[in-house]
Amino acid sequence: MLKIYNTLKKKKEIFEPIEPGKIGIYVCGPTVYDACHIGHARCVVVFDVIIRYFRAIGYEVTYVRNFTDVDDKIIKRAGELGISTQELSERYIREFYEDMDALKVERATIDPAATDHIGEIIGVVEHLISRGHAYEAGGDVFFAVETFKDYGKLSGRKLEDMQAGARVDVDERKRNPFDFVLWKGAKPGEPVWDSPWGKGRPGWHIECSAMSTHFLGHHFDIHGGGKDLIFPHHENEIAQSEGAFGERFVNVWIHNGFVNINQEKMSKSLGNFLMIKDILKEYHPEAVRLFLLSNHYRSPVDFTHQAMVEADAGLEKIYALLQRIGEHLARCEPGDDEQGTGALWESFCRAMDDDFNTARGVGLVFETVRQLNRLMDDISGKPGQEDQARLISTRADLMRMGGVLGILTEAPSQFFEQRQADVLQRKEIDIALVERLIAERVRAREQKDWAAADRIRDELSAMDILIEDRAEGTTWKVN
Repeated sequence: MLKIYNTLKKKKEIFEPIEPGKIGIYVCGPTVYDACHIGHARCVVVFDVIIRYFRAIGYEVTYVRNFTDVDDKIIKRAGELGISTQELSERYIREFYEDMDALKVERATIDPAATDHIGEIIGVVEHLISRGHAYEAGGDVFFAVETFKDYGKLSGRKLEDMQAGARVDVDERKRNPFDFVLWKGAKPGEPVWDSPWGKGRPGWHIECSAMSTHFLGHHFDIHGGGKDLIFPHHENEIAQSEGAFGERFVNVWIHNGFVNINQEKMSKSLGNFLMIKDILKEYHPEAVRLFLLSNHYRSPVDFTHQAMVEADAGLEKIYALLQRIGEHLARCEPGDDEQGTGALWESFCRAMDDDFNTARGVGLVFETVRQLNRLMDDISGKPGQEDQARLISTRADLMRMGGVLGILTEAPSQFFEQRQADVLQRKEIDIALVERLIAERVRAREQKDWAAADRIRDELSAMDILIEDRAEGTTWKVN
């Protein structure tokens, strides 16, 4: 029984879709004026895992994640670079896909851009005006917050309390200081579209109301995003959408927590924004996913070098276990390799059914790694039928869990070969030199020149090369 914490109700609720077996979900995507940072990655990865889990347990999901491609920040940045807003937004949409593909994020079902839906945006604004929720003033159109009696129900803020402590810019055209813009009149140098109120462009909040309802209907299952969007963005979306269409907008609101950097809030003033493309130069993308999923999605997560080293080491342990299972099973007689649902998958589902508790799910993975390594330590020779069945079942469950978490997408041999190549490149190790020294050591051992063999071993050790003499020959790896 799946329970989800609903920001609107401030509690966990049993999830029941509007249409049995089907889910419509909208998540606010990036405003595309710069490269994506680790905070964007957390939101996208969290909802990627939620969507993967829904599909793994049998739901048909329509996942809509938008791009805000017209906005004050986009206009400002395009002006600084001397390019059009369209060129700027297209550049960073491409970069978004590059980053998220590298993080092994599955594509949304639909990923609309705001500028492709100006007609729908204008239509929602017209609905709001006709229903008495919006008014035109000096070329702009504003939403009248006092006309929506439930304003503040998502964030828990009361309009009268906000008004009492208001510190907002005074705009004489507004009926209430908290009225927000739906349509902005044209300004020199800005992109504009025709509308019933003259040339102009949409406000930020109305874009998401128009796109979500266009693709998912006036009432749909789930809306999500980062906690920073609860107010005013999502609060305003509720007011606009329910004001325009006269029915409940969304059943469940899901919000993920922030990423801190070394226990400090990520901010441009502190200069601690970490871009995804830079992080991926140093860490495996699946290690980044493991890190981001190591805390419950509603809790903050602290990005540190140590945390990433631990996530990277943990990922290696999982792949090493899969490789070891494969080696053990290779010694078995051919048998029943049916990959049904096992106890591990059922435990994982119980964790995920408790408000998508990936922290507990990841913990199950590492607990399994420890248990199976102990089991294989105790096995001498070929595993018995019972041990063989357990290894097969657990491997199947681990791979199924990996499919939800977005990890274990590589064959263990591929993972370790690439890891070795990366280390060699980073440490600038000359492979030809290593192979030549090992060949010289083999000859020295054949000639029983132990002093020379030891000297070469020490030379390789100084290069961070570990060697192991086996019956089939000498193998080596980077320490």
